[in-house]
Amino acid sequence: DNLLFAYFEYIGDDFAADMAKMAADPTTQEWWQVCTPLQDPLPTRAEGEWWATMDEVFHTD
Repeated sequence: DNLLFAYFEYIGDDFAADMAKMAADPTTQEWWQVCTPLQDPLPTRAEGEWWATMDEVFHTD
C-alpha cells in the first residue's frame, strides 16, 4: 500500500520541547522541504498531525 513508517526510541525528559527544538533546526527544515512533497498523510490521522501514531503490535529486546 506504499506505506512509510518510522521507528525511534526517545531518551529524554521533555518530548514536546525536544521535538520543538528539532523542528526549529534549519537542517531539519531543509530536509522536510525535500521529503514533504513525497508524502501523503493518512486520512485517519488526528487533526494537525502529519504522521499518524501507530499502536505497538509486539516488542522484543
